[in-house]
Amino acid sequence: MSVLPEHLFANPVWHALHSQHRHLSVSAGDNACRYPADVVPFVAVDAPTISSMQQLHSLLAPNESVWLFAKNFPLIPELIHQQSLNCFQMSLPANVIVPDTATNILPLSDANAHEMVALTTLAFPGYFRPRTYEMGSYFGVRSSSGELIAMGGERLKLDDFSEISAVCTHPSFRGQGLAASLIWRLVRDHRRDGLVSWLHVACANQHAIDLYLRLGFVIVRKITLQRFSRNNSLD
Repeated sequence: MSVLPEHLFANPVWHALHSQHRHLSVSAGDNACRYPADVVPFVAVDAPTISSMQQLHSLLAPNESVWLFAKNFPLIPELIHQQSLNCFQMSLPANVIVPDTATNILPLSDANAHEMVALTTLAFPGYFRPRTYEMGSYFGVRSSSGELIAMGGERLKLDDFSEISAVCTHPSFRGQGLAASLIWRLVRDHRRDGLVSWLHVACANQHAIDLYLRLGFVIVRKITLQRFSRNNSLD
């Protein structure tokens, strides 16, 4: 069974921004960092302390909200806690056989960013941004008329681990196995490159969880994300 090490995956954004995504990191001091706002709304601290949360505050723009992986955190006046979200981290064991898929899957690039944002907005608005495609490889399926109807790609990348994310299908084309085909396309690349495939899924999203379990993914742990915004009244 593939295992996602606790010391890395309790704080995956921090470790992604200090390894495979170092080139995307924006930092404030030594204790807080983030992805650019037009890439993804994820931030990280080395540990949830008052000083690191204060550094985090300095990275946020007025009216911006971001997500931090942290079960516990200190409250500071400069930040407003808006929401907690429980997710499962899942990984694909190495002994799962990857099937061949015949779906016509095409690579996506910066030229397709507007289409990717539009499609993902139907499923999870606000998470996919104009530059999210820079985080990894993205693939899509088009209808006979050329419309992007399904997609999936990579998000957080740590040494030896690549997250599958943004897997979605237009509501008019669901039930055709497109999401599974896209996941297997990504997994084949990961197996080729010696990477472990993993993902996050909201604990409340039973439909997606059932799909991942059918494909052979296993739940490794539950993790909590916290949504914060800058307290503009103190600016």
